[in-house]
Amino acid sequence: MRFATLARQPDDPLLRIIGQHAADPRADKIDLGVGVFRDEEGRTPVMTAVKKAEAILLETQSSKSYLGPEGDIGFVRALGDLVIGDTVARDRIVGLQTPGGTGALRLTAELLARSGVARIWIGSPSWANHAPLFRQAGVEPALIPCYDVNSQRFDLDGFLAGMDGAAAGDAVLLHGCCHNPIGIDPDAAGWSAIADRIAADGLIPVVDLAYQGLGDGFAIDALGARTILKTVPEALLAYSCDKNFGLYRERTGALFAVSPDAETGTIVLSNLLALARANWSMPPDHGAAIVRIILGDEALAREWREELETMRQRLASLRAMLAAAGTIGTVDLAAVAGGKGMFATLPLTPTQVQWLRDAHAIYMAGSGRINIAGFNTAAVARFHAALHDMAAQGIA
Repeated sequence: MRFATLARQPDDPLLRIIGQHAADPRADKIDLGVGVFRDEEGRTPVMTAVKKAEAILLETQSSKSYLGPEGDIGFVRALGDLVIGDTVARDRIVGLQTPGGTGALRLTAELLARSGVARIWIGSPSWANHAPLFRQAGVEPALIPCYDVNSQRFDLDGFLAGMDGAAAGDAVLLHGCCHNPIGIDPDAAGWSAIADRIAADGLIPVVDLAYQGLGDGFAIDALGARTILKTVPEALLAYSCDKNFGLYRERTGALFAVSPDAETGTIVLSNLLALARANWSMPPDHGAAIVRIILGDEALAREWREELETMRQRLASLRAMLAAAGTIGTVDLAAVAGGKGMFATLPLTPTQVQWLRDAHAIYMAGSGRINIAGFNTAAVARFHAALHDMAAQGIA
């Protein structure tokens, strides 16, 4: 009766909110919790370029046989060329397909643990799954508070000071762009300072790049990752196509490792393939094949970039609409305008978050994290009104 020794684990807070929103009968409810892109009508549409690539795949795919633990090699190469480019010599880079960005991070954690890395430094707050993911693989997270929710500001000096406790051989996690949950990234000078510090201290950077194209544009959003990769001898880059290709349920990602030389890279890849084989054996191919087809077709790639730019502009427009209200009660919305990507975290107490849910059917994480794409124009106005109501009633 070994199962009887297990303790019930708490429900994931965000998944619980999703369920509560679905069960709420109020017609004007607003879901700011789940992290998916939505259009003005509240839909998460399939991108037109994706639909066209699927049609091509339907006509041309001749087999559903396994591809091997490395996945779709054409996808990995095309994505690596697109994201990393000529930043690092090609013979120093190895990569493989993973089930989403989370699969890439899990593989990263296991590779670090196998390499003898015991600790990873993470700027706090971070994506809720980062710390438990690394901890369960045997790499202990060390959190560095470095984001000010009230001012929506990244504290570069605080982050660098927090790394004083890091020892050579430790890892450090970096959000490549569009930070989740704050939405604030380092500027170019900040990225250079972080890269130089990592190189000087002999740390291993892990770049989580999950939202490229949704911040300042596809090329600019790669600045942080490329600055890191060109400065250090070894690094890991976990990539997700879920957001920028809209392939959420296809779980499409990749992991790239940069090594000092080709021989070391071959050894690293052999370990990654062995770990992948023991985790999921073979990754799902459909999403990777779609991305490969899009990136390999000039017209489709152009159409995809145009659609992605439309998504980016929508997010920027929603941020501007939110920020236009300025300060309501204790909440400074103006600071939201300086953020990037899908997420922001508002300075709301758990009591205020619960009140907004109960009184106005506005659902968000208990931390005050909101998905900007959960709004439409009418919902922004309703949100402003709800904050005014909350301030008038003195909810703190």
